[in-house]
Amino acid sequence: MTVLALPRTRHAPVALGACLFSFAAFVIAQRAAEVSMIDLMVYRAEGWTVRTGGDLYALRATYADLPTTYPPFAALLFLPLTFLDVVTMKVAATALNLALLVALTHLSMRLVRRHARVEHALWVAAGAVWCEPVWTTLRYGQVNLLLAVLVLWDLTRRPGHRWAGMGIGVAAAIKLTPALFAVFLLCTGLALLARGGAWRPWVRGACVAAGSFVCVTVLTALVLPRDSRHFWTRTVFESDRPGHAEETGNQSLRGVLARLLHTGDPGAWWTGAVAVTAVVGLAVAVAAALRGRRAQAAVACATTALLVSPVSWSHHWVWCVPLVLLVWESGRQKAAAVVAFVFCTYALWWVPHTDGRPELHQNVGEMALSALYVGVACAFLAYSTYAAIRLWRRSRTA
Repeated sequence: MTVLALPRTRHAPVALGACLFSFAAFVIAQRAAEVSMIDLMVYRAEGWTVRTGGDLYALRATYADLPTTYPPFAALLFLPLTFLDVVTMKVAATALNLALLVALTHLSMRLVRRHARVEHALWVAAGAVWCEPVWTTLRYGQVNLLLAVLVLWDLTRRPGHRWAGMGIGVAAAIKLTPALFAVFLLCTGLALLARGGAWRPWVRGACVAAGSFVCVTVLTALVLPRDSRHFWTRTVFESDRPGHAEETGNQSLRGVLARLLHTGDPGAWWTGAVAVTAVVGLAVAVAAALRGRRAQAAVACATTALLVSPVSWSHHWVWCVPLVLLVWESGRQKAAAVVAFVFCTYALWWVPHTDGRPELHQNVGEMALSALYVGVACAFLAYSTYAAIRLWRRSRTA
């Protein structure tokens, strides 16, 4: 296995200085771009609505008239934002997200290597802050880094830890997509049970995740009964609520199919693609976990969740950080460089994407540019499937 080519220094202050310099340049660039942090403003509006007893899912916030799309528990988490002025809130959110980026890189390296030096994580974070998903996450003031850190916090714990799964459950209560990791834990445990392996830690993790999700959701329902009833009976089924499926920022299978078919509702095509991808992706993740390849399993599950979600905005793809580290560490440096290049080019924004829903009329080149993240994810799952089948055949003939 190849060791990631990072500066060989034992001096953490040097790495810290480089990281802080990169972060400072990043903040200056964002200020020069006059980023609005529009999603953070929506979060603050959600917190105000909860604080004042308003109807959370009737809310339309900011100049873009954006609705509430997350489960009601998220709005409770956003309540502290209402006690800060806007400037302080934006500064605090940026600082928190940059700290979470360092945590993400450190946990990703622990997942890939099992042991990671803090200074190496700082060097990686200094570069990762400039990739499009991370840039856009901070530009909008999004929660993607928090969700990824909660999931990786669970997946990097020692096997059998009694609270492993709690991070996944809380992340799913904030935003539903991470719930697929609980399914992955359960499927891995059942596969190990069938093989007579150590299945209990995996099933326990799935149960802790499910229990954490249920507890948080029930407690939220006691505090916000009307909003909880509204979300779980109506809003959760409104797949178009976050925006039009064909928007170029939607880097999910549904988004690609909507642009390919020139329709806002890909219908049965999307249903079939989701079914196949979910089965293949979970199978790849479970197979990797059974071989002890935790990093490959985690990245396979994350990319599957992003692909099958009705809407996966480009900033949701902060999982590109562990993906690039995984590919590099596996000895495929050229492939890792290509993947990193894709996520750093901002190419999906080179196509028309403003007024009049131009994505419904894309040509072949524009479709390719606005499907880059999905293409990378599908290529990763396809290669992982091929490798798993090849190993299975070798074991059969051995």
